[in-house]
Amino acid sequence: MPDTALPLPATLHDLSIADAARLIAQRRISPVELTQAYLDRIDAVDGQVNAFLTVTAETALTQARAAEAEIVAGRHRGPMHGIPFALKDIYCTDGIHTTGHSRTRADYVPNFDATTVTKLYESGAILLGKLATHEFAHGGPSFDLPWPPARNPWKLEHATGGSSSGSGASVAAGMVGGALGSDTGGSIRNPSALCGLVGLKPTYGLVSRYGVYTNSFSYDHAGPMTWTVEDCAIMLQAIAGHDARDPASANRPLPDYRAELAGGINGLRIGVLRHLYETDVPAPDAQKAALEQAYGVLRGLGATIEDTRIRPAADYHCVKITGAESELYAVHEPVLRRRAADFGADFLGRALGALLMGGADYMQAARQRRRMMAEMQPLYDRYDVLVTAGPAPAARLDAWRTINFWQRNNLTAPFNVTGGPALVQCIGFTADGLPLSMQIVGRPFADATVMRVAKAYEDATPWRGRRPVLTPGAAPLPLPPVPAPAQADIAPGRRDEIAATCKRAGLALTEAHFEQLCATAPLVEEMVGHLDRTWEFYDEPANVFMPG
Repeated sequence: MPDTALPLPATLHDLSIADAARLIAQRRISPVELTQAYLDRIDAVDGQVNAFLTVTAETALTQARAAEAEIVAGRHRGPMHGIPFALKDIYCTDGIHTTGHSRTRADYVPNFDATTVTKLYESGAILLGKLATHEFAHGGPSFDLPWPPARNPWKLEHATGGSSSGSGASVAAGMVGGALGSDTGGSIRNPSALCGLVGLKPTYGLVSRYGVYTNSFSYDHAGPMTWTVEDCAIMLQAIAGHDARDPASANRPLPDYRAELAGGINGLRIGVLRHLYETDVPAPDAQKAALEQAYGVLRGLGATIEDTRIRPAADYHCVKITGAESELYAVHEPVLRRRAADFGADFLGRALGALLMGGADYMQAARQRRRMMAEMQPLYDRYDVLVTAGPAPAARLDAWRTINFWQRNNLTAPFNVTGGPALVQCIGFTADGLPLSMQIVGRPFADATVMRVAKAYEDATPWRGRRPVLTPGAAPLPLPPVPAPAQADIAPGRRDEIAATCKRAGLALTEAHFEQLCATAPLVEEMVGHLDRTWEFYDEPANVFMPG
C-alpha cells in the first residue's frame, strides 16, 4: 500500500511507530496531536495498569511543538522524529527523577542523560515519561515499594514479567509506541513475551549502557520494546552505535536495520532448540502447539528447519546467576551496608545470595561462560538463526515468590550468557486471552537477520491485529500482600555461619530478610556446586581485560 493511502485511525494511540512516522512525514498528523493522544491514553488507563512512575507531559508537549516546527520547516530527521517514547526508570534523564523503582533512589535527579536518551533526542523523539521496573531492574514484582508494580494489560490480575515491567505494560496498553528496557537475564524478553510485544535483546555491546543503572556489568543489554518488528528496527537504529563512555561498546559499522527487514526468509536455515521447552523448562501445551504452528509458517515461507541442541538450561542458569548476582551485590554493597531495610524484600532475597558465593565461584563461572560462547560457533556456522520458546503465559501477580528465582531455570538466560541477539514476539494466545511467544536467537551482531525472520513471521500471521481491552477510568485493583519469607530448612550451625557472614559484610538484616537468605543457602550451594571446576591454568575467563 502506498504511504499516501495509509488511513487515519480512529485512535492515534494504536498507531505503530512506522505508521505514525509515515503520517507525520506526510503532515497528515502532527507530533503534538500524537503526543496529546498518548497523554490522554495514559490519563485514561494508567491508574489501573501502573506503568508510569513519572509522566513528563510538559516536557513532551514542548518537544512535540519543536519537532512539529522543524518538520514544517522541512528539517525532517527521520522515522523517530516526532514519535513519543518512554523509558524504564533506570535510564538517567537530565533534570528528571530516575529512581530505579527503589526507595533508596526516590529523590535522585541526574544532571545528565544516558547515551541512548541523547540519541533518541537527536533523532527528534519525544519523552513521555519514566516507567515502572522491578527494583533496580532486578527484584520483583514487589508490593513493599513506594510505587505499585505494573500490571499486565491483557489481564490485570496477572504479571507483566520483569524487570522491564512498565515498558511492557505501557506499549501493550497503547500508552506509548515504543519503550526502552534492559535485559540481564531476560528483562526485555520476559515482559515483551508476557505482554504480547516484540522485544529485542541486542548483541552485547551494540547499544550503549552508559547512564543506565547497572545490574551486571557483564550481562546487561539495553534495547527496544515495541508493538511491531519494523518499530523495533526503527528504535534500534536510533540507539545503536559506538560509545566511548561504555567500555563494552562495540565499534563497528551499523547496517540499515529497517531496510534489511525486506527480502524474506526463503533458503534460511533455522535450528529449533526444542529441548529447552520440552524437558529443561517445560512449556504448557498451548505454547507447544503455537510453536509447532509457527514452525509451519516459517517452513511455508521457505526456511529449512531442523532440531538441534545446546547445553541444558540449568548449565547456563548457574553461570549467569553466579556471575550476575556477584556483580549486582558489588554495585549495591555500599547502600546495602547503610540502609538494607530500605530495599524491597524481593530485591534482598535475590541480591543477598551473592554473600554465599566466593571469588573462586565467580571466576569458574566466567571461565565456563567463555567455553559456552565458543560452543555456539558450530551452530552459528550451520544455522542463520535458532528458535525456541519464549516466556509465557503470564502468571498471576500474587503467585510470585522470591525463592522461585533460585529454584527455576529459564528460557532467556542462556542467550545472555552467549551474548548474541535474542528477540521475542507473539505467536498466539491462550484460551483465556494471554499472549504466547517465540524466541529467535542469532549469532553476535546478526541482529538484522533475527529481525528479518521475525518480520517475515509477523507479516504472515494475524497477531498484530489484536490489542488488550481496557476500560478507561476503571478503578485500580488492590495490591496483593507482601509474601512471607520462605522457611529455611538448614542446621543451626549453618544459620550461625550465615549470620557471621552478614556481620562481616556489615549488614543489619531484619528477621524476615535473614530467614529468606537462609532459605536461599542450599539452593545457592547447589548452584555453585554445579559449576565446572576442572580447568587448566590457561583457561581464561570470558571477561579478560583488553587495554585500549
